Amino acid sequence: MRSVRARAALGATLVVAVALTVAGLAVLTVLRGNLTDRAGLEAEVAAREVAGELALGVAYGDLELGDEDTHPVQVTDEAGRVVAVSKDLEAISGTGTAQVVPAPPAPAPSPDDDDDDDDGNDPARGEVSSDPPDFANGTATVGGEAADYRFAAVEATTDQDVTLTVHAGAPLAAEQEAVTTVRNSMLTGLPLMLLVVAGVTWLVTRRALRPVEGIRQELAAITASEDLGRRVPEPDSRDEIARLARTTNETLTVLEASVDRQRRFVADASHELRSPIASLRTQLEVGAAHPELLDVPGAVADTVRLQVLAADLLLLARLDAGERPGRTPVDLGALVREEVSQRAADRIPPEVSVAAAGQLEVSGSRGQLARVVGNLLDNAERHAERMVAVSVRGDRGDVLVEVTDDGSGVPEAERDRIFERFVRLDDARSRDDGGAGLGLAIARDVASRHEGTLTVGSAPGGGALFTLRLPGRTGAGQEPAAGEG
Repeated sequence: MRSVRARAALGATLVVAVALTVAGLAVLTVLRGNLTDRAGLEAEVAAREVAGELALGVAYGDLELGDEDTHPVQVTDEAGRVVAVSKDLEAISGTGTAQVVPAPPAPAPSPDDDDDDDDGNDPARGEVSSDPPDFANGTATVGGEAADYRFAAVEATTDQDVTLTVHAGAPLAAEQEAVTTVRNSMLTGLPLMLLVVAGVTWLVTRRALRPVEGIRQELAAITASEDLGRRVPEPDSRDEIARLARTTNETLTVLEASVDRQRRFVADASHELRSPIASLRTQLEVGAAHPELLDVPGAVADTVRLQVLAADLLLLARLDAGERPGRTPVDLGALVREEVSQRAADRIPPEVSVAAAGQLEVSGSRGQLARVVGNLLDNAERHAERMVAVSVRGDRGDVLVEVTDDGSGVPEAERDRIFERFVRLDDARSRDDGGAGLGLAIARDVASRHEGTLTVGSAPGGGALFTLRLPGRTGAGQEPAAGEG
């Protein structure tokens, strides 16, 4: 079955069917047991009445055997011979012997024969056994009608010290009729009950799953239209379906933002690539027509700019794809000094000072971390007036790299925006020597994938302060900074 409603209805119906069947069997068992015990009690009472007469010495022929139609009686001696039976008893089973014709008994003394003994003692008296009787089910035919009975066997001892067993029966017709009536009622009501359960479950499930169908239809419409601005309906309830709808809408929001960011990225990349490609093409076309006018340094600069931009785009693509950095030990102090020493000598950069004490190691990709440090240095050099300062220190198990310049700083309102891709502030754009606005975005993405952070603030003497915080490498033997515990 492909329908959730059908499976739910079938499952609920099966569960109820099993539960009702087990409950019905239990009810029938208890009812049959109670009625059988009741018939056994009636049989025991009838048997003890006859046993009491035998204990008093009543002759077999004078026994009051009760109502032979409802309580057939059979009396047997120690040898298993039948000595007395109810009137019109034609057949019997379940009492140990099927005889219904009494055997000729030995002459029984009259109850008054031994009233006066030679020694003056009271005459001997019989007794009825106080032990619980034995019960058995059987049949008896009385007056040509056969029926099922519950037999009770009670022992009695006569005044002649003869042990007799009285078998008295109680009919089981009432028990059988009651059990049959209840069973037929259950068999009739069970299918109706299951139909009601299946129908109610179907309706309730359909009502409960109606919002799911609305969500499905809206998602199908979103897929067909590719309009990620649409949202699925959220029901007013606080159940799992409402949470599913909210989670779906949150996913659509994230997906829409990701697609928009990807579109802006493609558009901005196309725009940034267009300028150097157009400039390079113009120079090559002029050079082809007039070789003496070919601007080789300009062509080389445009080619380098294209190469750097392509490398940035490739790195961003790898980061967006979820590329995980390596776990190589990296000494940030040595890495910063190396990056500073590689600054181009003919670029006439501002003075760069480095302060790094001890071995401060982190785990990660050396190439990506070098890219972060290089981007921070490039950004500081573009904005600095005369000086750039870099410090590397430990801080409560982390390693901090702080890059400070003496430029105009970053306005507080722009401090989050500068980490977006292809974003350059107006002042930076006027002084930007070919930057595409990807350096800080790449630096923050790399820091995040190294379980670190990159923030910007104001330097004590003015300018910008970029702080890169990375978790220190465990067991690297780093020297704590001043005040670090």
